[in-house]
Amino acid sequence: MYVSKSVAAQDTLTPTVAAGRGDRASEAFGMKAIVIGNFDGVHCGHRQLFCLAKRFAEGGSVTAITFEPLPVAVLRPERPMGRLTPSAERRELLREACSVDEVIEIEPTAELLGRSPEEFIEEIHARVRFDAVVEGPDFRFGKGRSGSMDTLRTLGGAHGFSVHEAEAILVELVDGSVVEARSSVARALLAQGRVADAARVFGRAYELRCPTVRGDQRGRTIGWPTMNLNASGRILPADGVYAGSATLPDGTTAIAAISIGTKPTFGESERTCEATLLAADGKPLALALDWYGFELRLRFHHWIRAQEKFDSIDALLSRMEVDRAAVRSMEAV
Repeated sequence: MYVSKSVAAQDTLTPTVAAGRGDRASEAFGMKAIVIGNFDGVHCGHRQLFCLAKRFAEGGSVTAITFEPLPVAVLRPERPMGRLTPSAERRELLREACSVDEVIEIEPTAELLGRSPEEFIEEIHARVRFDAVVEGPDFRFGKGRSGSMDTLRTLGGAHGFSVHEAEAILVELVDGSVVEARSSVARALLAQGRVADAARVFGRAYELRCPTVRGDQRGRTIGWPTMNLNASGRILPADGVYAGSATLPDGTTAIAAISIGTKPTFGESERTCEATLLAADGKPLALALDWYGFELRLRFHHWIRAQEKFDSIDALLSRMEVDRAAVRSMEAV
């Protein structure tokens, strides 16, 4: 469904430095192709764009021009939207999964977003002297998203760069239905708990890289010690139990029984994301109970069940044993 190559990538550049360094790269190695977008999630559709950009760069370099924060934070600050991939993760994925040579993050100020399509592209072209642009058919830019691919082609003729339109990438989901690879589609699937389908859009399991924090410490008293994550600003899948995997800072990997929700059995609480890390035999890993502040990489592989309210702790523990078996079974596949 997508193509990914592995090449070394340059460090992320500020817009000012990137413009100069980008010119030297273009002069030394040939053409420079760019792709403009938010790239939240860095899914297989994005990878296809950069694969085509590599081709049209004709041996030259490829630059991702993106925004930090996402423009929606400026346009609709009253409606905060979680991220699929924070800035650092997005940069890493663009380099490693998309073979991008340089990443330029531009602050989407109200002034920049209010420019006409012509002014917007002129600003980008002044910062990065590119030779080719690759975008999808629904690419929009400039004030009120008034610029289209036709606008971009006209501007390319005026400024001397070529414009290439990539076809939408279609992804077959678990049930056989077909969707376009889009960030909005991935968010919708996660909101339904369909993490296996979201993984098909991303081309990898959805992952949270978040610091561990102190929880209510109830799990350790019932034989299910959990790692609680500070997932502030991140998009969480729907409330429920999931089979997944985790990676600790030392590279140790483990099976993860993940729970997202408000813990209704114990009275409503804030929405949390926590995971019990299991060894291959299904027993919890022997980890320090007060191990807080380290980054846990938590991946979601399969939906197990919805969040439930149980009448007693014994009923909850009985169901958690069923969950443990289901998690182990799914992660063994």
